[in-house]
Amino acid sequence: MSSAVAPLAPAVPTAPAAPATGAQPALACHVHKFGGSSLADAAHIAALAALVPGDARVRPVVVSAMAGTTNALVALADAAPALEDWKPAWEALRQRHLATADVFEPETGGPLHAALEDEFATLAHDLQGLNADADGHNARLARIHGCGEQLSSRLVQAALGPGWQRLDAREVLVVRPGEMGAVVDWDASRARLARWRLAHGARDVVITGFVARDGDGHDTTLGRNGSDYSAAIFANLFDAGALTIWTDVDGVLSADPRLVPDAVCLQAMSYAEACELAYFGASVLHPQTLAPVQARGIPVRIRNSRNPAAPGTTIVPESVPAASPVKGLSLVRDVAVLELVGNGLVGVPGTAERMFAALHAAGVSVTMISQGSSEHSICCVVQAGQVERGREAILAAFADAIDQGRAQAVTVTRDLCVLAAVGDGMVGTQGVAARLFAGLAQAHVNIRAIAQGASERNISVAIAQADATRALRAAHAAFWLSPQTVSVGVIGPGNVGRALLSQLADVVPALRARAGVDLRLRAIASSRRMRLDDAPLDPAHAAAALDADAPACNLDAFAAHVRASHLPHALIVDCSASDAVAAHYPAWLAAGIHVVTPNKHAGSGPWTRYAAIRGAQREGGGRFLYEATVGAGLPVIQTLRGLLDTGDTLHGIDGMLSGTLAWLFNSYDGSRPFSALVREARALGYTEPDPRDDLSGLDVARKLVILAREAGRTLSLDDVAVESLVPEALRDVPLEVFLERLPELDAPMQARLDAAHADGHALRHLARLHGDGRASVGVVALPADHPCRHTRLTDNLVQFRTARYAENPLVVQGPGAGPEVTAAGVFADVLAIAHALGKQAGLPFLRHDDGDASRIGAGPHG
Repeated sequence: MSSAVAPLAPAVPTAPAAPATGAQPALACHVHKFGGSSLADAAHIAALAALVPGDARVRPVVVSAMAGTTNALVALADAAPALEDWKPAWEALRQRHLATADVFEPETGGPLHAALEDEFATLAHDLQGLNADADGHNARLARIHGCGEQLSSRLVQAALGPGWQRLDAREVLVVRPGEMGAVVDWDASRARLARWRLAHGARDVVITGFVARDGDGHDTTLGRNGSDYSAAIFANLFDAGALTIWTDVDGVLSADPRLVPDAVCLQAMSYAEACELAYFGASVLHPQTLAPVQARGIPVRIRNSRNPAAPGTTIVPESVPAASPVKGLSLVRDVAVLELVGNGLVGVPGTAERMFAALHAAGVSVTMISQGSSEHSICCVVQAGQVERGREAILAAFADAIDQGRAQAVTVTRDLCVLAAVGDGMVGTQGVAARLFAGLAQAHVNIRAIAQGASERNISVAIAQADATRALRAAHAAFWLSPQTVSVGVIGPGNVGRALLSQLADVVPALRARAGVDLRLRAIASSRRMRLDDAPLDPAHAAAALDADAPACNLDAFAAHVRASHLPHALIVDCSASDAVAAHYPAWLAAGIHVVTPNKHAGSGPWTRYAAIRGAQREGGGRFLYEATVGAGLPVIQTLRGLLDTGDTLHGIDGMLSGTLAWLFNSYDGSRPFSALVREARALGYTEPDPRDDLSGLDVARKLVILAREAGRTLSLDDVAVESLVPEALRDVPLEVFLERLPELDAPMQARLDAAHADGHALRHLARLHGDGRASVGVVALPADHPCRHTRLTDNLVQFRTARYAENPLVVQGPGAGPEVTAAGVFADVLAIAHALGKQAGLPFLRHDDGDASRIGAGPHG
């Protein structure tokens, strides 16, 4: 990645200001320009009258061709020299315009129809003569391309009604070719317009856009999007007080709405901001448009002819304050990087001049320049179609240096685009680049080159074209212009999964509105089926989508869908208890997908996989959060990490980590047999269907391993001394047999209880991590002052003994089981990731409609 050098500023010809003619009332002249979308058909043209208010003494209206007409004319011109049959297309175009004229002039023999017929006769003559007159070919071609404006101007004149005159811009506008396009001869054009106005005395006039004549009187055009340029030119020539450009969008948007649905309409922006955005691909304005109005300080308003109630965007000379330092973002696609590399270039004067002179001579336009401060390399961004020509030009210019070994290579990197962030508020504001780069990094987008001008109004980055949409959305969200969008997939719609989906349904709308985070559920999967959808799934009904018609579950396809290329962030929530699903975590995290889970297999499984998960986090940037694996919704892992990260030393952990076993031993006082309590716990739904899954202690051991690893111990399940409460003779028998023989547990357990009572102790099921690294799970006798003697029936409790909390250990206690609290723990991790991505890093609470406040915590470190 290269260090920053200024992007090429848009160089456009500037118009001289006319001599002052004395004070004039505001809006002595208001120019309106209507694009092709505003002239799509007779209904749209008829609506124009209501859009041109009588707020000015002079109201010039500049028009484009009807929608699609210019493309049709270009196709006709391309077909005619090849002697292809262009007449059917010509006739279709003629019938379209005559049918439109019928609305405004029912009599087909009237002046409007006659004028249109004359225009089409001229068009046919020019098409037939394209090969006949080599000297006049370019002028004839310009007349063909500009015929659409001649036609539309006559239709608009008729629609606006009596009193409106028509000005063919070719009678007034004189231009000459320049490197950046047509350059206006202001003196000649101003004089011709003055004569025309003197002769016609027109207050209201319809003017053809796009067309002009050169100094020799030959027809020419202003290039694609030239009608906007025409409007700005005439705003200057008329000394207008305002220019309104009517189009089919509500104004200048903060980004392309086709790529960023949350793009916002900008209320106001400066000329400088508009120029930068136009240069870098914003389609509402052509880069040349603003030069003529900028010379006179004429405000430009962009409005929607199809939604005139929208206020639009006003472009003014000075900077307009805004909440975000960045006003908008745009993309230049289909570019490539040319890089000249050489050890012998360091400190050699004129290297850049030599390189760019070669590109200029080859006719290669440079979009962006970047050079490292070491001067070892210099690179530039050019259009992909010009890259080979540019490469050959640089090779020729530096042939001697390459032969002598002072320059090593001219490399080409293809399939790139340039993302530009633009805003006057960036000037002097610290951290703008950091926000941009952080947003792109979170979206897993690599930056190939960077450029920022000294004006600080623009930061441009070259990125892979495949990342364009994701990068644009990530940058848009980074500057608070839209919510952070997170593509979410949920695996395991069981009890915990369904509870999580219910919580998502309750909170997601408020999270989007208040915290600027848009969690979009786009995929759901069970062990057998999955449902993938580009449109957000309703969390409240998502589980029902896994019906018999749903495709078979494929976790690779599931992850690929969640990691959508057009969305900046991806999150998979695994609510299953599957080791096979946990095996996919390293690949997901390496791909930049965040993972949240209550699944204990990842944190307590093979050490090699655990190490791979941690390595994948570092490599891919995905966050791995798993608070609900220990203590359900309790902040156990978060508390442990907080202690260790602040420099405390862990001496040991005691934990009641099973709600089932907590209930059993809190209830077991000798008044009832232990087997009776196991049966009651099963009937109450506290145990797994097979109580041996709880009594084995394996689940508690997994939680202890997770805590030990979080504390930096290289512990595995095999290292934990686990006491199973199931006699060896009952471990492999059928469930029915085990339940019948449950009383076999009573005598041994009663003996242990009696021994504990003799010492004034009571039995509890405890997981212990000792200071010397030993780990154990089993039943222990505890004195009356131990915290585990004072819990509610199903509470989990974790006691941390540390250097700071030696005499009075730190205790985390509360409900540690159940779908709702486990889902809440999972959701807290989801919100932790959302909070990290959100636009308000300090937002502490998200309030539900019922008035309860749920903490959006920082979550466990991952």
